[in-house]
Amino acid sequence: MTADGSGVGSSGGIGGLTDAEVDELVAAAQAGDSGARDRIVALVAPMVARRCARFLPCREDAEEATQDALLAIAQKIGSFSGRGSFAGWVVVVASNCARSTYRDLKRRSVELATDELPARPDPRTTSVIAGSRIDLLEAIEHLEAHHPALVDAFVLRDLAALPYDDIAAQLGIPLGTVKARIHDARRVVRTRLT
Repeated sequence: MTADGSGVGSSGGIGGLTDAEVDELVAAAQAGDSGARDRIVALVAPMVARRCARFLPCREDAEEATQDALLAIAQKIGSFSGRGSFAGWVVVVASNCARSTYRDLKRRSVELATDELPARPDPRTTSVIAGSRIDLLEAIEHLEAHHPALVDAFVLRDLAALPYDDIAAQLGIPLGTVKARIHDARRVVRTRLT
């Protein structure tokens, strides 16, 4: 377990398994072994739940994102190319599902906000931590709209806590480019949060 509680080490092991054992399970799942696929999903479930909870302040929303991420992992395990660690790939899937859930929730709350049915309570009025997360998600949305090339590197480093070299491998870009994108993204996000 890493200091951030993600269960993702720099070597990419998951659930106490060695990298080689993880690689064997992934290969078996990619070859159609449903037992291996189910075991992988069970092993990554706690890590995915923690990752989604870091993004989404409401427990039910984080659980929804977790279920979406686990389903995506099970369905798309064949798309894992081996570029970077499997744990890093899982973090990417979980982060993307959490961001997608946030966008869906935001869209739904706008659609549901009518005179008869008020919008969901704003977490900023009930929790400093939840409000900070919402502010960060809105800053990431702004970053995505105005500087889309910066988003993935920023999310994978500052929210998913992946090492720089794993981010470079996951995104297929040079390490220097990763560091530059993260630096630029932090500058934009910092401006939005102050």
